[in-house]
Amino acid sequence: MSTEIIKELSARALELKRIALTMIYEAQSGHPGGSFSAADIIAALYFHELNIDPENPKWADRDRFVLSKGHVCPILYAALGCRHFFPEEVLHTLRQEGSMLQGHPDMKKCPGIDISTGSLGQGAACAVGMALAGKRDHKDYRVFTMVGDGEIDEGIVWEGMMTAYKYQLDNYVLILDNNGLQLDGTTDQVMPHINLTTKAQAFGFDTYEIDGHNMVEILDTFDKIHKARNGKPKFINAHTIKGKGVDFMENKAEWHGMAPNAEQYANAMKQLGKEID
Repeated sequence: MSTEIIKELSARALELKRIALTMIYEAQSGHPGGSFSAADIIAALYFHELNIDPENPKWADRDRFVLSKGHVCPILYAALGCRHFFPEEVLHTLRQEGSMLQGHPDMKKCPGIDISTGSLGQGAACAVGMALAGKRDHKDYRVFTMVGDGEIDEGIVWEGMMTAYKYQLDNYVLILDNNGLQLDGTTDQVMPHINLTTKAQAFGFDTYEIDGHNMVEILDTFDKIHKARNGKPKFINAHTIKGKGVDFMENKAEWHGMAPNAEQYANAMKQLGKEID
């Protein structure tokens, strides 16, 4: 992978963080911590990996992406806005009454959203259904879904994985945003997760373990998955940092769902490469 592409995508991830944080600050509501832990992977998907057409968001042969951890939608909205699925000025309407950008993704209102999500785990299961439909329709598209590490406490995620294995859905890619924190504290405090990659292997998945902020590792893994149409679904255990890029947010559970005040916003934006007057 060229150095230019890596730099471009890393810069894109920073831009998405700035946009998402501005959306949350303006709305005084939203989820910055998980948005930032997902930013590098979202940038790689929407600006490199996914085969999509913003002018035809319902294109039947497009790759699908399901943000199962739907509460971090600001980072997804930032990507969709930058890819021109909707006018960029819409990004300033997060959580406003009547806006297409609600607190959780709404497929009936927002172009580019492949399924409405919010109830944890359901998005990942819906993505299995999309992948199965693709197989039965003899389509080549792939279905990516991202779940949070708190979200995998939900049994429906594992039921979906069993289904993906049963139907040999090698077009299904489950990405775990593994930042170790959820709403109420660390994942170990809430529900300990032991050997998740080994568990995914036991469920019949090809598995990959990466640094979810290392763009080289992200792209190399996507490339491997692209070539591995071997009848096995894919699991990416992406180790990430909640609030990545802003020192007072990093690894802090309280930033799961809290908006910054004016001083915090200016400080965070400076750390993300933009001075606020």
